[in-house]
Amino acid sequence: MATERVGFIGLGNMGLPMALNLEKAGFDLSVYNRTVGKTDAFKSSTKKAATIEELVSQSDIIITMLTNDASVEEVYTKALSVDVKGKLFIDMSTISQQLSVSLSEKLKTHRASLLDAPVAGSTKPAADGTLIIMVGGETSDLERAMPYFEKMGRLVKHLGVNGKGLAAKIAINYFLSILYQGLAEGVLVAEKLGVERSALLDIINESAVGSGATKIKTPLLNAHEYQPAFALDLMLKDVLLAKSAGAVYPLGAVAIESYQEAQNKGLGAEDVIGIIRSLS
Repeated sequence: MATERVGFIGLGNMGLPMALNLEKAGFDLSVYNRTVGKTDAFKSSTKKAATIEELVSQSDIIITMLTNDASVEEVYTKALSVDVKGKLFIDMSTISQQLSVSLSEKLKTHRASLLDAPVAGSTKPAADGTLIIMVGGETSDLERAMPYFEKMGRLVKHLGVNGKGLAAKIAINYFLSILYQGLAEGVLVAEKLGVERSALLDIINESAVGSGATKIKTPLLNAHEYQPAFALDLMLKDVLLAKSAGAVYPLGAVAIESYQEAQNKGLGAEDVIGIIRSLS
């Protein structure tokens, strides 16, 4: 059992189950969330920090799981207001490579270090501890982080220096944006031709085109209800990150236009597969 003190910042749809898995594993854990009520899910043995600065001060390893560049910048600005010498920060958010590399360099000047470690998988893998974790950073920092990664994920892939984990995550979500739009369009084509949605999804999931991605969205499509496991707003953010990194390709351009239109229609807070409502 690792003996370092772990702090977790960001208890959203993904962060909460991830942090609960660390608690279940018995680590010395502190948590912080801007909406304090999210900390009610934890046992009394888990410390609930009142501020980011308090959590950072009392932790050796600090894990962040936040929404976007702006929220990460805000948290790390506060974190760097205290002494961080010797601390390891693990950012599991999906943000721009540019910001992540910049934070890494800034932390080095404070004699601290950063791993970018975004994840593949939505809320169920987060709860099950079966995420895929893509890591950029020093090997020594990865070795220090492994006891915690092993409780949150089933596969840890070290891809190189800081920013490389995010490179993989942005590429994965770029692909998923196209896959989910294709799935939604396929369902709509079938319905126009008189095939029931549930029947088509059965065929897809048993065929070569089926995947974990199609299977996890099938219940939402069948129920015509799109409670967010991964919000459409977040998918649009990630495709735009790919574009800003130089991914200017035909299908990506179509995906950006389509997800932007869905967001403009007020569907951004729904699950990404809710894109079907915009296309209908």
